[in-house]
Amino acid sequence: MDAHVKEWQTRAEALKPLNLKQIEGPLGELDAHLTLRSYIVGYALTDADLTVWKTLRANRVAHAYIKQNLMVNLTRWFTFIEETASPTVDLPVHPGKAAAADDGASYDIGLPDVEKGVVTRFPPEPSGYLHIGHAKAALLNDYFAHKKYKGKMIVRFDDTNPSKEKQEFQDSILKDCELLGIKPDQVTYTSDYFQNLYDRAVQMIKDGHAYADDTPQEQLQQERMNRIESQHRNDSVEDSLAHFEEMKKGTEEGKRWFIRAKIDMTSNNGAMRDPVIYRCNPEAHHRTGTAWKIYPTYDFACPIVDSDEGITHALRTTEYNDRDPQYQWFIKTLGLRGVHNWNFSRMNFIKTFLSKRKLTKVVAEGKVWGWDDPRMPTVRGIRRRGMTIPALQEFIVKQGPSKNINMMDWTSFWATNKKHIDPIAKRYTAVVATNKVTCTVAGAPEAPRTEEKDVHAKNSELGKKKVVFSNTIIVDQEDAQSFAEDEEITLMNWGNAIVRKKKYTLNPLNLVKNEEDKTVSELELELHLQGDVKKTSKKITWLSTDQELVPLTMYDFDYLITKDKLEEDDVLEKVLNPNTEFKTEAVADCNVADLKEDDIVQFDRKGFFRIDRPFKHGESVVAFQIPTGKKM
Repeated sequence: MDAHVKEWQTRAEALKPLNLKQIEGPLGELDAHLTLRSYIVGYALTDADLTVWKTLRANRVAHAYIKQNLMVNLTRWFTFIEETASPTVDLPVHPGKAAAADDGASYDIGLPDVEKGVVTRFPPEPSGYLHIGHAKAALLNDYFAHKKYKGKMIVRFDDTNPSKEKQEFQDSILKDCELLGIKPDQVTYTSDYFQNLYDRAVQMIKDGHAYADDTPQEQLQQERMNRIESQHRNDSVEDSLAHFEEMKKGTEEGKRWFIRAKIDMTSNNGAMRDPVIYRCNPEAHHRTGTAWKIYPTYDFACPIVDSDEGITHALRTTEYNDRDPQYQWFIKTLGLRGVHNWNFSRMNFIKTFLSKRKLTKVVAEGKVWGWDDPRMPTVRGIRRRGMTIPALQEFIVKQGPSKNINMMDWTSFWATNKKHIDPIAKRYTAVVATNKVTCTVAGAPEAPRTEEKDVHAKNSELGKKKVVFSNTIIVDQEDAQSFAEDEEITLMNWGNAIVRKKKYTLNPLNLVKNEEDKTVSELELELHLQGDVKKTSKKITWLSTDQELVPLTMYDFDYLITKDKLEEDDVLEKVLNPNTEFKTEAVADCNVADLKEDDIVQFDRKGFFRIDRPFKHGESVVAFQIPTGKKM
């Protein structure tokens, strides 16, 4: 085996060049070699895996290629080694580049005219909370403006639909940007430009570039699909202006009409077939009140306000690809200062929907607790689940501005988070309350004894915790059932003990015939502290009853939907997961009473948790389990 390990350590040299053409062949050989293998050599981790992994990780070209999942065996192995072995490597920092840009993604995407200055914008609609997709758009715009080119970034609220928008959402978006570490140079509102946008629309009508239409919605869709011109397309300028005036007044007649740009109904690009640019809506606006009863569409307002605000590069997701020609048509037709478009892939995850309409629906119908529910893909939701902001920033920046569209698994997302929380999460103990088993411990001190122990065995700087030792302890029913009489086990943070006797709950109906199915009621243990903890197969958590045990409610969650990917014709109600919330009542050690909201801890052998509600007034601590990169 040593010879094979050395062979692959030598072959790793061929993976070092920062040139894809040079390393593509060796990468292909490695991918083929890993077809039916978890490890490069043998059936366990060796230096072959570590050397090759570190070589690939240190090579930004190779790493970026692997993340595209073009060689599935190689990507699978690379992710597996990263998550199970957690190897580290010193990454090269290239002059003139931020370290994050080298960390997995290329930010040299060839943006034009950057030497003239870079101004980007993030234009959310205040109709809901920021979700993970918005977070990527916000962070990338911030990255290019502030880190890559030392320019300027604007957060602009696209507040053009009073039926959906609220001050609550506006405030939450600004707060979430702050939490993401995004500090815009300016915060603006499309509503500040309503007069200018109205004037532009009037000018377009007068110049013959727009017209008023009252075609029913369904008919309009059919006509656009079949490239049929509206009967109003060639109405007079005077008629269109008159209808626009009725729209502005918000009259019953005005509510029937809308304004369309006159572009090209024969275009192969549906976005160019006379899109709607203004609608009538008499509802009060959360900022402008009833001053306006007509509102521009996003497609019309965006290029105009971008140009007026000095945006140089409009960075947005690839779903806008077809609308880029429309964007540039408005710029040209209105004689505006030019703006460059650049699109990057949207961040899509399996078993996740990011449609704001669908997210609003599950909130409104009480399928979740709210926009910050830990099952929601909102920034608030994933933070409440236990994602840390540094990990979220790292994960998104690693994705980079690539145009490649793929469905991501949440495992790598949460694995990134685990790297951040594992070194700093304090360790505590919890025992499941249902059928917990009381144990008497022979050889334990007659009087309870308290010792100070490190709250994290590998990080003494995190402080101490109290561990109480006594002759009466409790353990999990699942552990107790697994014990055999006279078996030697290890009580974590104490030492070995021998199981001397198991007692079971009486079952008068005699429904349980197999011993392993019976409920254990009591255990008698005998301390054997001279025993070797390395030789026991069962190392269990326990709690002395001679302390103020803290009631604890542990939650775990599943995906909101059962399908990996929602299709256009899917009915949300039919794919919603009926069981997504799992609750376990437990008791925890006395130290848990001092935890605060948002603390991230590990309950030994049960996982990492974020404290959602601390202990107070006798109410149970509420903790949400944090995924760690294993399959959810």
